[in-house]
Amino acid sequence: MTTKTASVRLDGDGLRLVGTAGSGHVVVLDNSEGDSGARPTEFLLLAQAGCTAMDVASILRKKRQAFHRYEVRVAGEQREEHPHSFARIRIVHLVEGSVEVEAVRRAIELSATRYCSVTGNLASGVAEVRHAYVVRDADGEEHYGEVVVTGPGEPVEELGRRSRTPEV
Repeated sequence: MTTKTASVRLDGDGLRLVGTAGSGHVVVLDNSEGDSGARPTEFLLLAQAGCTAMDVASILRKKRQAFHRYEVRVAGEQREEHPHSFARIRIVHLVEGSVEVEAVRRAIELSATRYCSVTGNLASGVAEVRHAYVVRDADGEEHYGEVVVTGPGEPVEELGRRSRTPEV
């Protein structure tokens, strides 16, 4: 199993976050008030677009398909109620060039069903997500605690209910 890492650090008084991927690349996230970076859910859509685009472009090149323009557009419909999870995501691949339509169709199918790890995570709900904290108090003492586990395949309206410790 491979482990990927990422971290975000609050930057200022608003909700601007500076994120650093395990590869060292830095991105800015923000809400609509600060508006200095993309929203976290937009990054999910960017990850989806990027993942499938890399797959499809690679497959088309291996098939020696001569395209001169390739773009992926992703639109996600979010639920109105919290946590505003995506109910549906639509992906459209735009390819221009001397390509076989069947080669494009097959490349997209392979990305969606075999290669794209973002699609695999978003569509399958197989990930277990664990939430914990480390608090370093004024005396420098660290306090660790586990909060909740969500997934896999857990309905959005019941997130964390099966793993919460009963409140006393």
